[in-house]
Amino acid sequence: MNFNMELPGFKGVKIEEIIEQENRILLYISMPIKEHICPECGKNTTKIHDYRMRKIGHLPMWGRLTILMYKGRRYRCTCGKRFSEKAPFIERYQRFSKEANQAMILQSVKAKTFKEAAITLGTSISTILRRFYKQTKVALPEGFRLPKAIAIDEYKADTDSGKYQLIIANAETHEPIDILPNRRLQTIKAYLQKYGQDVEVVVMDMNGSFKAAVYQALAKPIIVADRFHYCRYIHWALDDVRRKVQKEWHAYDRKKCKKMRFVLHKNSAKLTEEERWYLNYYLGLSPELKKAYELKEDYKHWFTQAKEEKDIQKIKNGLEAFYRKVEEATIPAFRKRIQTLKNWQVEILNSFVFNYSNGFLEGINNKSKVLKRNAYGFRKYEHFKAKILLGHMYRKIGLYVG
Repeated sequence: MNFNMELPGFKGVKIEEIIEQENRILLYISMPIKEHICPECGKNTTKIHDYRMRKIGHLPMWGRLTILMYKGRRYRCTCGKRFSEKAPFIERYQRFSKEANQAMILQSVKAKTFKEAAITLGTSISTILRRFYKQTKVALPEGFRLPKAIAIDEYKADTDSGKYQLIIANAETHEPIDILPNRRLQTIKAYLQKYGQDVEVVVMDMNGSFKAAVYQALAKPIIVADRFHYCRYIHWALDDVRRKVQKEWHAYDRKKCKKMRFVLHKNSAKLTEEERWYLNYYLGLSPELKKAYELKEDYKHWFTQAKEEKDIQKIKNGLEAFYRKVEEATIPAFRKRIQTLKNWQVEILNSFVFNYSNGFLEGINNKSKVLKRNAYGFRKYEHFKAKILLGHMYRKIGLYVG
């Protein structure tokens, strides 16, 4: 029986019969007879040698496992060569159709686990893993040169290579480039020496090992400290003061202040009437907390002006003026935190000269943590690395099966 219909991926294919079984669909197909070129002598021939029935895995259709029952023919040339006909839906020596193989590659990347991908497509986990390994070699080649500006950050991976891994991304295009097995100084240094000949700018958080590795590996690097990471030191100092002073308060005020601590960090111009009342109430309970809050506001004022200021010398003078206010306030928590800012002052000032940030990398790390949690962890570093990089690469490609 011939069906006057065309399914996606089966253009020019004869659909002879569709058999519905309990849990699968058998699709009997064949190709029309046409002239073929002999691969041995180059002559045209239409002589048929024999037929062979091939069982080919395909994408699920209508929610059921689908098997292609392909009645393939072999042609015979006058030179004695026998060869199989060309079929548009399957590659040579394959047991799955082209569309099924493409779906396996995408599902191996996008599915939570390899087991889930195998169940969805009705195949084995080993088959999915083979497609995944093959795509990894094609899409993630080795031996590349890093771009002019890169961003680096760590994330918790818990793989066989260690607890933490380091991700490297393009600071301009925000595309992840590579992932290192650990965050050790020697590992980062060796990698930058091998691939970082063109690197001029490195964006990072305030990690001493990262800074040392970059200075040792590159000739004259420009290190840019991420704004979020150095701003939070001031908020940490304010929290240290709050924890200290609230121990002397009544239990109700102590618990309420802990719950409402966000009013101390929130932009004062955006506070509601109720939040402003709580702010004034708690600042009135402790002169030290009030002084700490005023220092935080002074820092915020400097930071806001620095983002709009073009003269880097004025930005530096404003930061040093903030240091003097901290010294005059004699609050140990703030003195301790600004020492870190002083150690990273060059990198902090670079953040206003170069418009780079690590914010996008934090977003990628957050997705990586969700990926790890959904999969109940990854044992192999190579699997987790490829999942992250390929997942970002194919993030705009959709796949709907069944």
